[in-house]
Amino acid sequence: MSNFKRSHLNLLKVRAFIFGAFCLGAFGPIWAQVDHSSHSEMSVPSKPPACEGSGLDCANAATPFLMADGKLLLAWTSGGKVSISHSTDLGKTFTAPVVVAEHGKSLDTGGDARPQIVADSKGNVFLAYAFFKDKNWNAQINKVLSGDGGKTFSAPESLVTNGSSERFPSVLMRPDGSIFIAWIDKRLIASAKQGGVPKLGGSIAYSFSGDGGKTFQVERIANEDSCECCRVGASLDPKGQPVMIYRAIFPGGIRDHASQIISSNGSDKIRRIANDGWKTDACPHHGPAIGVSSQGTIHAAWFTQGANRAGVFYANSHNEGASYSEPMRLGKVDASTSRPYLLALGKNVWLVWKEFDGHDTVVVMKQSGDDGKTWSKEAILSKTADYSDHPLLISQGNQVFLSWLTRADGYQLTKIGQIE
Repeated sequence: MSNFKRSHLNLLKVRAFIFGAFCLGAFGPIWAQVDHSSHSEMSVPSKPPACEGSGLDCANAATPFLMADGKLLLAWTSGGKVSISHSTDLGKTFTAPVVVAEHGKSLDTGGDARPQIVADSKGNVFLAYAFFKDKNWNAQINKVLSGDGGKTFSAPESLVTNGSSERFPSVLMRPDGSIFIAWIDKRLIASAKQGGVPKLGGSIAYSFSGDGGKTFQVERIANEDSCECCRVGASLDPKGQPVMIYRAIFPGGIRDHASQIISSNGSDKIRRIANDGWKTDACPHHGPAIGVSSQGTIHAAWFTQGANRAGVFYANSHNEGASYSEPMRLGKVDASTSRPYLLALGKNVWLVWKEFDGHDTVVVMKQSGDDGKTWSKEAILSKTADYSDHPLLISQGNQVFLSWLTRADGYQLTKIGQIE
């Protein structure tokens, strides 16, 4: 290990509990599982600059959604508030923010805990976020609704009534206008502890709404054993079925990734994506990414520090997750790689991630036009020497955009591809 990496690791060990700066790519988890509030940034070895306001300029993470009419909705958390704004020129200018919720320091913030926002073709908007109910990091997911394209919103309401802990919502708008939502649920963990049985982790729960989020079906548990601090990735397959990817807990305390298809009959089999062999009781706070092509190919990307492989990897499945290709390592060997994200349109797949070289953070892209069989050379899309959010990918029609928020340059929505 170089002197730079060694000194950098020591610095992170000191700061990890304070702001959750999860290991720089090549380093393992460096804080205990009890610190479930950790939610910061991997790629900049310092705390985001202090910012007291609730505007976008003080946000650490922003979530975009492109509506059918071309309007960009952007949701973020800062200053203890959840805010939404919209843009009619693809992010160059924004309307005055609408504050939809305020929870102060109890608001669950950070890249993996970002608010989730979707909208249908009629301008009905659904947003979900989480806040901490107590000092033990037990959280509640709230929902807010808008019927006028995001100009006004309903008062926040709890998504479920279980009352244990729900965190890290992931939301999809299906072709028929129904909403799918998945999250990390702690009801089974709480029940086990009440029975005197110590149990780590959480569970993967999900539900559907057929009325724009006003009501949801009784929630179901897809997997009883999952990591409790990593976001759930979700995408729709050609049948309109949600496909999830998440960090599961396999026997022996191994925290490797799994995928599941959610059909009308419930959750399908739990499919292990790769045998990374990451045995840990720590909280990585580093969720995976997924994209499903029009051919039904599941494309997956994730971070691991397993005994069998360590770093950021990509793999795909052509048989609904029954088996996956050999994982492909992403990024330069001498750089800290993190935060992969995927988007699939037709047979075209875009894959982005972050790399930190000790001074600058760059967003790197690879693209495939044949459903992941072959890939383009790596290309650098953007760069910053300051704090930055995770890179996200969104699309509208046949156009693909990179969504990236940095403290130095603000919010950027950049067109990176198009299907002819």
